[in-house]
Amino acid sequence: MTDKRDEFLQKVLAGDFRAVARLVTLVENRSSESAPFLRELFPHTGRAFTVGLTGSPGAGKSTLVDRLAQSYRAQGRKVGIVAVDPTSPFSGGAILGDRIRMQSRSLDPGTFIRSMATRGHFGGLTRTASDVLAVLDAAGFDPVFVETVGVGQGEVEVARTADATIVLLVPGMGDDIQALKAGIMEIADIFVINKSDHPGAEKVETELRALISMSTRPDGWNPLIVRTVASEGIGIDEFVSAIEEYRRFAARSEVRKNERVRIQKERLLELACMQAREELLRDNAAADRIEELARLIAERRLDPFTAAEEVLELHRKNFQ
Repeated sequence: MTDKRDEFLQKVLAGDFRAVARLVTLVENRSSESAPFLRELFPHTGRAFTVGLTGSPGAGKSTLVDRLAQSYRAQGRKVGIVAVDPTSPFSGGAILGDRIRMQSRSLDPGTFIRSMATRGHFGGLTRTASDVLAVLDAAGFDPVFVETVGVGQGEVEVARTADATIVLLVPGMGDDIQALKAGIMEIADIFVINKSDHPGAEKVETELRALISMSTRPDGWNPLIVRTVASEGIGIDEFVSAIEEYRRFAARSEVRKNERVRIQKERLLELACMQAREELLRDNAAADRIEELARLIAERRLDPFTAAEEVLELHRKNFQ
């Protein structure tokens, strides 16, 4: 069994698509089998540059990612793409339309595409996205693009996962107003005005430049603005140059290094909470008591703060 396990790990590290896809599936399903693999792969991570793209539905994220992947592949780079699709509130599944829109990439032996469902998780990213990115990183994909669900200001979560955050705006869709929202402004490392051949592109760029000039980021970076027409491949070279310019900046920025420590701290706490939750729910007696506490809260016979203290005490007693 150990030999098979080691062989599987070596295939993942070599970028074997079938092995990578299998491990990603285990991670997505939050299978207990995935944790040992993730532990052993971790020393091989930290090489990929992850680029998160967010924006309104219809902004052209998938077409833009397709064009970016084509450009990086021309440089001989192995490209990873994680496209996060919304989960159906009825079936729990996802449309996973990005695979359809990126058919040209799906046939490329140097591009790995994975569509993931949010599975009810708000904020644009699935909870397992960080682990999936780690697998692609260890497998030698660089860069890795993360296309998130277009859900507006909740997309600030992408900044906790990606090394660079791209915000797409489209003239004539109200994106000039959307850009005024503080959350979106704070996360953008690069603004892309896609469909810039449409009327109003000049107005969007003028407003963006005015907003950028009025704010100062702690890391000293001034967000770049790029105009593209993704459907025609216009502006893609400039976009790639902007990504690489930010990559060089982030590599030498002390503020960005400290930010990565903060993000890993949040991730650590999130993993610890998730593990504690799963341990509690695996214990039948604890799970029954949690159900009972929830019922008492719903009936207003117990406040949630006292109930939470009891749940913590249950965990301390049962799992120390």
